Amino acid sequence: MKRFLFACACLLLLVVGAASSALADETLVHVVRPGETLASIAEMYYGSARRESVLVAENGLTSEGGSSIVVGLRLSIPTVSYHRVQEGETWAVLATRFYGDPTRAFVLIEANEAASGEQPDPGAELLIPYPVRHVASQSDTLRKLSKTYYGSQKEEKTIRRFNQMKHAWIGRGQLLLMPIEDLVLSEKGKKLAADVRAQAAEGGDVRAKQEEIDAELPTLREHVRRGRYADAVAMANRLLGGGDVTAGQTVAIQRELGTALVALGRNDLAQEAFAAMLVEQPFTELDTVRTSPKVLAVFERAQASVAEHKPEPVVDAQGKKTSRARKEEPEKKEPEPVRDSEVPPKSASASTSKPATSTPDAGRPSARKDKDGGR
Repeated sequence: MKRFLFACACLLLLVVGAASSALADETLVHVVRPGETLASIAEMYYGSARRESVLVAENGLTSEGGSSIVVGLRLSIPTVSYHRVQEGETWAVLATRFYGDPTRAFVLIEANEAASGEQPDPGAELLIPYPVRHVASQSDTLRKLSKTYYGSQKEEKTIRRFNQMKHAWIGRGQLLLMPIEDLVLSEKGKKLAADVRAQAAEGGDVRAKQEEIDAELPTLREHVRRGRYADAVAMANRLLGGGDVTAGQTVAIQRELGTALVALGRNDLAQEAFAAMLVEQPFTELDTVRTSPKVLAVFERAQASVAEHKPEPVVDAQGKKTSRARKEEPEKKEPEPVRDSEVPPKSASASTSKPATSTPDAGRPSARKDKDGGR
């Protein structure tokens, strides 16, 4: 009996491998952070803590006495996938591709609510249930597994048929697949999945590009050393224009670019190249023995230019030092003297245009004038 179970487990592992290869691109990986639990991670990705059992099974964790996870553990986050039907594809072909066995086509037909006698329509998008792996314990039964993974006891037949079980008895250590069609990511889970996949894709591409730049730097230095300055300028601009350059690579490229530009008589562009190098690493220095005086002179001008625009420390209200760029204060202009001819003459109408409430004694002078006039 043990040999029989072992043989069945090995056969099922081969089937799982075939199915996993087709679904590999859909499997996400989550790195456990402080304070997280399997329930909180399930809630995060699926919108339901009940899917904790899926994470336990898929990642080979034990469910006895609760599953413990540690910070830094990489968890697979299984989810359904989708497939666009191509011309000539049948349910049996798709079942073989995604589950390794054409007899499992019934799962695809039921998940997509299709008639069993009809083949999938070319161009249609199909939902592909994910086959979660479960290693049976001594207390497992079909009814218990149906309740755990499907939320009801009505999927015993599905489990038995998908795993080609001749009887309902489950042996300890037996490997079973649970095709789950509603293992769909929540909106938050979709956003997390998009971020993870984008980082994974960009990370590999960026690293490969940076390795290519490292491989080309010796050629760039050789161009400058042998006086092929035009080739050096073209190569440096190409490397910088490709993006995804590290700070150290930027310094190395700009140093060679500035040197080549000085040799070509473009000191203005060479100063810009050296300035860009100093922005990345302000304390970069050139070899005063091996570097020509012309290059050193342009480099010193670049140093002065960068130092002139260097942010100066500023103390804020809390006593913390921040930095801000220096601003050039506008020149103070001396006020121009007013000529006598430009002074407007005083008039009686100008005095009467002021508000009546401007001063409390506004009407007294005119009263005295009238009184003197009466005399």
